[in-house]
Amino acid sequence: MKRPSPVIVRWLILLGLLVFWELMPRTGIIPELFLPSLSKTVAVLIKDWREYASELAVTLYEVAFAMLIACGFGILCGALVGGIALLRSLLLPVFSSMYAVPIVILYPIFTAWFGIGSQSKIIFAGVYGFFPVMLSTAAGIRTIDPQLLLAARSMGATLTQQITRVIIPASIPTVLAGLRLGGALAIIGVVVSEMLTAAAGIGYLVSKYRTVLDSPRVFAAILMILVLSVLFDMLARWVERRTLVWQTAGRRERAAARTETLAAAPAPA
Repeated sequence: MKRPSPVIVRWLILLGLLVFWELMPRTGIIPELFLPSLSKTVAVLIKDWREYASELAVTLYEVAFAMLIACGFGILCGALVGGIALLRSLLLPVFSSMYAVPIVILYPIFTAWFGIGSQSKIIFAGVYGFFPVMLSTAAGIRTIDPQLLLAARSMGATLTQQITRVIIPASIPTVLAGLRLGGALAIIGVVVSEMLTAAAGIGYLVSKYRTVLDSPRVFAAILMILVLSVLFDMLARWVERRTLVWQTAGRRERAAARTETLAAAPAPA
C-alpha cells in the first residue's frame, strides 16, 4: 500500500486542528472564554484589521532588527569561536552555559539599561536568538575538513578571507539550522517583551485584550503570531532547499574534477 505524501499528511493535520478549533467552542466542550471559535476570531481580525496591521508593522520592525543582531553577530562570533582554537577553548563553554540560562528572567535588566521602548525589545530578542546561531555556526565550523583551511592558508588567505570564503560556506547546513532556530527565538523574544512592557505591537494587543477578557481579540493576535512564525519557517525551509541544491552541485563538480585529475595522471610504473 502506497504511503501518503508527507505534505498531504501535514495539510490534513492542519485541517484537523482548524476543525477542532471551530467545533469545540461551538459545541460547548470548551468555553468560548478560553477558546473562541475560529470563525469568530477571523471575523474580529477582519473587522479590526487596521489596528492589527498597525501593530503588526511595529512587531515586524522589531523582529527585523532583532534577527539582524541575532544572525549577523551570531554567525560572526560563531565563525571566530569555531575557527580559532584558543577562543573555542575559552569561550565555547561560557556561551554554552549562558544558553542554558532562561534569558527571559534578564529582561528587566534590558529595560533598565535601554528603557521600555523598541530598543530594549530589539536587543533582548537579538540576544535571545544569538546563542543558537552562534553555537550552531561554531559546531559547523568544527566539522570542516582541515585540509580546506590548510589550502587557504597556503594560498595566502587572510583570517577574514578564511572566514568569509572558506569557513562560513563550508558550514552552511549547520549555520542555516541555527538561523532557523535563532530567528524563531527572535520572534518569540519580541512578542514576549511586548507582552511584558510595551504600548505597541502584537504582543501588546495580547496583553491589552487579555486584561479585559476579550478572548476573540486575544486569539486574533495569537493567530497573527502563528502565521508570522509559520511564514518565517517556510522561508527558512526554502533557503535550506536552495542551499542544498547548490551544495549538491558543488560536490558533483568537485567529484568530476577529481575524476578528471585521476584519469589524466600517468599510470605508476
